[in-house]
Amino acid sequence: MPFEIVTVPCLSDNYAFILHETGSGLTAVIDAPDAAPIIAELGLRDWVLDEIWLTHHHDDHIQGVDDLKAAYPNATITGGAADAHRLPALDRAVDDGDAFDFAGSEVTVMDVSGHTVGHIAFYVADARGAFTGDSLMAMGCGRVFEGTFPQMWDSLSKLAALPPNTIICSGHEYTSANARFAQTIEPENSDLISRIRVIDTARAIGEPTVPSRLSDELATNPFLRASEPSVKSALNMENASDSEVFGEIRRRKDAF
Repeated sequence: MPFEIVTVPCLSDNYAFILHETGSGLTAVIDAPDAAPIIAELGLRDWVLDEIWLTHHHDDHIQGVDDLKAAYPNATITGGAADAHRLPALDRAVDDGDAFDFAGSEVTVMDVSGHTVGHIAFYVADARGAFTGDSLMAMGCGRVFEGTFPQMWDSLSKLAALPPNTIICSGHEYTSANARFAQTIEPENSDLISRIRVIDTARAIGEPTVPSRLSDELATNPFLRASEPSVKSALNMENASDSEVFGEIRRRKDAF
């Protein structure tokens, strides 16, 4: 593949992602929790930052932008038009369904509101990558702060429809806690049991569990599995809508 995706740990449990196209050398960073580790990683690889893509307005995703711009003044900033009033100054404001070019490849913008209103994700088919911020996360999803449960379910359903081999690049190292909660929903899910072993092994040696593969999320992430008859049965919600089941799972996680 012509793309490299590099996971950059930031702050205590955040991640930024560097997307690098090997032919052109063009480089983008998705979300900027802290400039220093991003700049260090770019320097280690002798890459120059060309673009900054922002998923949503929360400080732990944008507070490194000013320092990145100071280090790379020619870097252009892309973010959601609906969120522009809460983001650093944008060079490109985008909406759901928009697409733009990066190194000859199409970047598709998806509105994934729920965690916040105006939250977007970036899907790069040629890189097999979806940069989802705090919408779909490894073994979980973002807490619904500004949107509604049906809105968040719709957003997750959009992401679930991407090709199963899509790499989900999400914003936090919450996977272990998410996995423990998932066990309360589907304790006999064999895929979940196997995945928890992999997660525990990775965390024991300090390795990130992010990014993850969409196929694994579809098999183990309870927030993507609200439509499964077995999940509805486990929650005694056989006749409920998918979004109602999602809402119940999210409420349980909030209290977990």
